[in-house]
Amino acid sequence: MSVPADEPGNPAHAIFERFLRAGECREVLGCFVELCQQLGLQGSGLQLYHGLKAALNYWNAKALWSKLDKKAGHKDYDQGTACAGTKCLVVGAGPCGLRAAIELALLGARVVLLEKRDSFSRNNVLHLWPFTIHDLRALGAKKFYGRFCTGTLDHISIRQLQLILLKVALLLGVEVHINVKFEGLVPPTHKAGGWQAVLQPSSSPLTHYEFDILISAGGGKFVPEGFKRKETRGKLAIGITTNFINRHSRAEVEVAEISGVARIYNQKFFQNLYNKTGIDLENIVYYKDDTHYFVMTAKKQSLLKKGVILQDKADIESLLSPENVNWDALLSYAKEAANFSTNYCLPELEFALNHRDLPDVDMFDFTCMTRSENAALVREHNGSRLLLGLVGDCLVEPFWPLGTGVARGFLAAFDAAWMVRRWAAGTPPLEVLAERESIYQHLSQTSPDNTNKNISQYSIDPATRYPNINLQAIKASQVRDLYLVGTVEVDSKRKSDNRLSIAAPGAVSEELLSWCQASTAGYPGVAVTNFSTSWTSGLALCALIHHFRPDLVDFDSVDSQDAIQTNQIMLDIAEQELGIQPVLSSVEMATMTEPDRLDLITYLSHFYQVFRTSPGPLSPCGTRGALLFLSKLQKSRNLAHKRAQVRNPHPDPHDTPKPCPLPTLTTPFGFAPGATPACPPPLQPPRERTGENSDACYFCGCRVYILERASAEGRFFHRGCFQCRRCGATLRLGDYAFDEEDGHFYCSLHYPHPPSMDLARDEASALPDGEECTGLGIVKELVRIFPSWCWHHQHGWALTEAPGLAQLWLPRQEVPGAGTDPPARATILSQYPDLREEEKYPTWKRTLARRARESQMKRFCRAQAIQRRLEEIEVTFRELEQQGIKLEKLLRDENESPADQQTQWTNQLLYLVQKKNNLMTEESDLMIAVQELKLEEQQCQLDEKLRSYMNKEDTLKTPEDEKAEQEILKQLVEVVNKRNILIQLQEEKRLSELQA
Repeated sequence: MSVPADEPGNPAHAIFERFLRAGECREVLGCFVELCQQLGLQGSGLQLYHGLKAALNYWNAKALWSKLDKKAGHKDYDQGTACAGTKCLVVGAGPCGLRAAIELALLGARVVLLEKRDSFSRNNVLHLWPFTIHDLRALGAKKFYGRFCTGTLDHISIRQLQLILLKVALLLGVEVHINVKFEGLVPPTHKAGGWQAVLQPSSSPLTHYEFDILISAGGGKFVPEGFKRKETRGKLAIGITTNFINRHSRAEVEVAEISGVARIYNQKFFQNLYNKTGIDLENIVYYKDDTHYFVMTAKKQSLLKKGVILQDKADIESLLSPENVNWDALLSYAKEAANFSTNYCLPELEFALNHRDLPDVDMFDFTCMTRSENAALVREHNGSRLLLGLVGDCLVEPFWPLGTGVARGFLAAFDAAWMVRRWAAGTPPLEVLAERESIYQHLSQTSPDNTNKNISQYSIDPATRYPNINLQAIKASQVRDLYLVGTVEVDSKRKSDNRLSIAAPGAVSEELLSWCQASTAGYPGVAVTNFSTSWTSGLALCALIHHFRPDLVDFDSVDSQDAIQTNQIMLDIAEQELGIQPVLSSVEMATMTEPDRLDLITYLSHFYQVFRTSPGPLSPCGTRGALLFLSKLQKSRNLAHKRAQVRNPHPDPHDTPKPCPLPTLTTPFGFAPGATPACPPPLQPPRERTGENSDACYFCGCRVYILERASAEGRFFHRGCFQCRRCGATLRLGDYAFDEEDGHFYCSLHYPHPPSMDLARDEASALPDGEECTGLGIVKELVRIFPSWCWHHQHGWALTEAPGLAQLWLPRQEVPGAGTDPPARATILSQYPDLREEEKYPTWKRTLARRARESQMKRFCRAQAIQRRLEEIEVTFRELEQQGIKLEKLLRDENESPADQQTQWTNQLLYLVQKKNNLMTEESDLMIAVQELKLEEQQCQLDEKLRSYMNKEDTLKTPEDEKAEQEILKQLVEVVNKRNILIQLQEEKRLSELQA
């Protein structure tokens, strides 16, 4: 007679509890086998799950069955019959492979999972998106790991995540085999046979297992035959991960995590790190879980200087090879970076050990990331079909461990399960493939912000996760090449060649000349017949601009006798008002000869690209874009710096700064929000230029060809030479500082006299006398500009509706009549606690801390995506430049070439110029996003400082405290204003694009 499972002392009960607590892969598998033997259960699949549930019905087990039953009861699984009779092989027991296996088991399929290792040893910690947290909770994660996402934790070690998923998979009947390596497929030898696998060791009984579904989750280094890989390459990127032992002491608990900080928006932190330690990083993250986990991106020169890398080598594989790395120096580098970033508050750091019993530190290259061009394919042999799908890193390789990999991996696992469901339902193979590829198009762009908000409704059905998805975006006729019959001849290691071809069609020079002639027809003194002498006077360029933008220039006022000045004015207007960078200097324009026509053709092609979409004159805001905005932003910064120098040319560092009136809030374009641009500005004499030779780099003096030419402040240079004079950091257009006194360029951190980031504004005070920078004055100014500022009868003023901006609280004491609500636009904000009422709202600190962490994480994720794309653009620029240099040399060759050949080469060059212009626009869009991130970071830091003063009782505040508080308020107003302006710009740009 068997003992009831819920009776005290029941052996099965004790074994199950050991299974739940097991912390090693082999221990989990051993406990599960022992449990099944104790209960006399055999087999696999959901039948095994139901047997376990019937046998283990004590309270702790029943709580877990309740969660799994609720999951299994979803309509998508058809009570576990949707894929009955389907036999699946899943390769890889990483988080994504295990998650896919769980979904296939819930569908009722027989699932066999192979893993070549026998232990889970990856301590690295993953950030979890909200939907992944909800998904894991629904699988009973807290039953297996009680600390799962407790408090503000939103991350987990890979090792713990694998253990949770392995236990769930076993309970649902997945057959898991460790120490078995998948090496390939064996097609059926006869019509009645099925597909099998080549395994190592060959003695494994699974060599005879026949299956009709293969899901590969084996990582980026293993992709089954037939799949094509696409490569995206950025600039050199060297990552370092390290794990230290977490003893969970009070001192360790009190050290704040770093959700992520990036140089792209917080240069000061990394400069301080470099000054103190010599360590030069691009970013760093710190999480606490089973270990103290740090991940960072290090600069190569820093690693060389610190002796981590022994010799500089061009080949990345050789650069990071073990024989070229000083292991002890790497450990020291990682520990020092960890100590500095946590302000040396962690107790003595001791490295955790990896699966080789060595300090868990790794240095790796993620310069080149790969993704599969297709997510699935079908193979047929001897009439037997095999459906193959990819999940995890072998589908899309993530470039940063911020939850993107595991979140998109889980989404891909759901998508793969949906594909198998459709396959099992008898959907024609090409339709299954077409639908899978339609869904796959969404995966690389997914984020918590663009997936469906109701995460509790997520299922394997793509419509529950992806908004407005079109499952027929790709047609069956477009995926015929993914249905492979017989022997596979595709080289799975072949990388798709995504380099630009110089043979692509471009704007024809004759068409460009005809367009210029039509656009300048009828203007007195203008006769465009060529790309040289017709343009020397500057009148032709003036006519071209006036034709499309008569608001920018008065053609009749142009002095046709001063060609250099006229050309300079037109170059300035094109740059400042149209976002078109000069390719030639005004002197070169005025002395244009036939051999120089190539430069002019490329310059005029920019106008063609900007204006050709409009047959008539453009509206004043029609051409506003990222390039134009950055040009104006940079001009505004320089103007602010000049004014500051005029007011105080030799500031005394010991002077006490005096309160200054709050400046009038304006847009980057020089007029107040909602106002109309002024009439065309009067023509001004050209500003002094020093670089009159456009084909010589201002920095290195070497030849700079058209495709590699960039310009700023009238100087021409190679993009690669555009660096900070002090630190050598690469500068980008729209994010640099220029000192006219010494003629040098700087990053904003190293500008000799750093100007504020102020945009152009009037000098007059916007506040009445006596209120200048007081809290009341700032409140009034904010309310004047932002109607969304509103009053709470108990708490004070708060910004609640401006998009993308955080709430800011001002003390009630600052505002007269605080006991009554002001007029109609007042809003009650009772959901937000007063920062002074800690006793009444004991959780406000935790709420604010959680919001700050979420904001920091979002900011860092955006920064990483921007940084990666900027690096990819930089690589593409180099490819374009190399092709452009070859073409330009051919066109400038003294040996005469046939006219048709010259025309072909010119057209190819213009095509490359167009590609470059498009990249510059995208780069400028990204740089605007960088400006937004910088302002967000500033606002976050100022909010934190302000909160520390506002939490202090007024009676305890010193005069210095009050002064500091007012200064922070003033700075905060300026940052909020700038962020609002950028938001307005993005809205204007979006509307302009819609109109176009």
